[in-house]
Amino acid sequence: MANLAQLRMLEELSGFLLVDKPAGLPFSAVVKAVKRKFNLVKVGHGGSLDALASGLLVLLIGDANRHVGDVMGADRAWTGTLQLGRRTDTHDIYGRVTGEGDAAAATPEKMAAATRDFKGDVFQTEPRFCSVRREGSGGYEIADTGEHTQFLAHVYRFAVEPPDAAHVAAFALKASKSVLVRTLVNDFGDALGCGACLKSLRRTAIGRLSVDAAIPFDRLLETEAGDFAALVVPAAKALP
Repeated sequence: MANLAQLRMLEELSGFLLVDKPAGLPFSAVVKAVKRKFNLVKVGHGGSLDALASGLLVLLIGDANRHVGDVMGADRAWTGTLQLGRRTDTHDIYGRVTGEGDAAAATPEKMAAATRDFKGDVFQTEPRFCSVRREGSGGYEIADTGEHTQFLAHVYRFAVEPPDAAHVAAFALKASKSVLVRTLVNDFGDALGCGACLKSLRRTAIGRLSVDAAIPFDRLLETEAGDFAALVVPAAKALP
């Protein structure tokens, strides 16, 4: 239980809170839990993170919300895995299978050649269907988000490792804020001719902010109110 002095300090607190979100948890649940546990008046975020994904979630505390554009507009870095030989309507493993291909045909040589076409400017179209996990839900649901228009994203680096015996391959990606990773994976699978869908995803950085400096969400929930301020990074130190 926070005392009166701690409550006053929390009311005046401003800065960035870097959280390492676990996979399977809606990012909105993290925002609500932090706001409720530490009695904060204003908590925003610097970019949503799908329930499927783990990794860096930047929360904006108090007056730091005026810097939302700086965080939202920053480049992102990701790691993850993709499943070769399967296409889905959501472009991830939780969607309905729409096609299957011979994953064994995706040789390391073909994969290396295909990744070269996914560097620089890329045009993407978000799929109509999306895997979502509601707060309190035990599984993923498929939401129909309607038709989407094509948009432009930029990929700085896209590296895919040779797949394992189950045709699962690890990848690393650095791209503009607009990139849709599951769609990039889907389009990569189409380029290989066998199809692919996103299996796991982790956001490792937003601009200069790294998940290495983030506190795991479960540890954050164990933090006492008096220790919370030490976790909040002043905007002047977090921004370039």
